[in-house]
Amino acid sequence: MATRFYEEIWQSRASCRGPQASVFFPPAQGERKDERHQREAEAKAICACCPVKVDCLEYALRIREPHGIWGGLNEQERKNVLERRAG
Repeated sequence: MATRFYEEIWQSRASCRGPQASVFFPPAQGERKDERHQREAEAKAICACCPVKVDCLEYALRIREPHGIWGGLNEQERKNVLERRAG
């Protein structure tokens, strides 16, 4: 229960909350590679100044989040972090 409460606290302070949240996940109809790169760059720019970026990334790594930009990293970048940590 304490972990859930903690997650809600950091999530409420995240810079991605609000109308710009759509750039953090791919659209349902798909996107071209250049569109994906642009969307991810916009999301990462929001993450860059987020006060809970580290908490967000650690949460995504812990739950193995398979989609979107979390803590400034996309799916492949998070996978790479997990692989490096596994050694």
